[in-house]
Amino acid sequence: MHTAWLHFFDYSNTVILLYFLAANAVYTVLMVISLYTVSLHSKFAARIGYGDLADSPVTPPVALIIPAYNEQDAAVATVASLLELNYPEKEIIVVDDGSTDDTALRLIEHFQLQRMDLVFRAAVPVKKPFAFYHNPEFPALLLISKENGGKADALNVGISMARSPYFCTVDADSIIERDALLRLMAPIVHSNVNTVVSGGVVRIANGCTLENGQIRDIRLPKSWLERCQVVEYIRTFLFGRPGWNFLNATFICSGAFCLLQKESVVLAGGFTTDTVTEDIDMIATLHRYLKDKGWKYRMVFTTDPVCWTEAPHSVSMLAKQRRRWQLGLMQTVMKHHEMIGNPRFGLMGLFSMPFHAYIEAAGCVVEAAGTILLPFSFLVGAMPFGLFLLLMFLAVGYGTLLSMGSVLLAEATVRRYPSYRDVLTLILFSLVENFGYRQMVTFFRAQGVLQYVMGVRKWELVKHRGLETSMETGDA
Repeated sequence: MHTAWLHFFDYSNTVILLYFLAANAVYTVLMVISLYTVSLHSKFAARIGYGDLADSPVTPPVALIIPAYNEQDAAVATVASLLELNYPEKEIIVVDDGSTDDTALRLIEHFQLQRMDLVFRAAVPVKKPFAFYHNPEFPALLLISKENGGKADALNVGISMARSPYFCTVDADSIIERDALLRLMAPIVHSNVNTVVSGGVVRIANGCTLENGQIRDIRLPKSWLERCQVVEYIRTFLFGRPGWNFLNATFICSGAFCLLQKESVVLAGGFTTDTVTEDIDMIATLHRYLKDKGWKYRMVFTTDPVCWTEAPHSVSMLAKQRRRWQLGLMQTVMKHHEMIGNPRFGLMGLFSMPFHAYIEAAGCVVEAAGTILLPFSFLVGAMPFGLFLLLMFLAVGYGTLLSMGSVLLAEATVRRYPSYRDVLTLILFSLVENFGYRQMVTFFRAQGVLQYVMGVRKWELVKHRGLETSMETGDA
């Protein structure tokens, strides 16, 4: 083989090896910390009384804000689940962001909403709403219609209309467990430090049955694509975020189910439209704003409040979702690049930001390249067999162990699948997802990085089918 090619393979193999060593070292640390953190929280959850929190007169009111764009098949079920939440005082604000389908019409017909005149005062710059709908029989529910301005703008409209000191972002295709909001609020109420963000676990609802606004029959989906996503979500939420939470270095809280302090968000300027992942950007923005002000604050992640969401059913929809997530991650880390390695932000700046920038954001390009180069390099004789086996273990084998561990941890702590057959199937798919699915997702993520480099700012819309229902939803 030509000397130049040998040098190329030697260099690329070294880069790939260092990437996997660094990534797996961080994953190992996060895994150990997460195991400890989840154990601690289980003891905390067993000790406190959520019933007392529900009955307490000082539990803060919460506004649940649902930005909706073309969600006619899911919006009614989501609102019905929110009306059933066990929480002392809540607002439910649906912001129809210029939908071109029947999202608003279905909500109006199902909940018998009537148009009314309300005064709107923008807390942050927004596109002004043109209609408000309400029904006295559902006093907590308000539907707002506005022209399309994007998810961030819709959230800002909801914030402006909310009267509560805290608000919870909820995706229009999500179902919240009945006590989940109480569990999300618990660390805020029990903290002696101003807690501005509280995030919870998101699980895949595909395969489950919806009844009267709640997930009733919990089952795994039938397709391999959806089952792989179930395993992936469990690993993400139980073997990563609890570790960063313990280090006080939270960078990502899913906008599908996240509780935020309204005052801090408004002071920080609200959600912005310059990224396609407004939830990640808001976390980074709050870190910067509150650090600049010198105010003490906390951001927490809790492992037992569960939100169920509908995952993509097809490869094409999955590709759109993952490209957008990766594009948004790249946009956010570059927008807040001065935080990377900055000791002023504590462990958030020194460890969490570099990890998310170099491993999670840009690292997928290295991983995608490795998926192609490693086998080719071995086949042409440019890599020793021992090194090839090591890299394959780091790239595939270790990920399998992490996935299996996360499934076992989930079932030992926040068990949701009652059938042991489903649990065994999840353990099997902890292995399956590392052969084909993970590599496919890596290429989708690498496309998102390429989109960022090329200046693409497009929001790729993922279409949902809606969840299976056993009864008519929502006599709330």
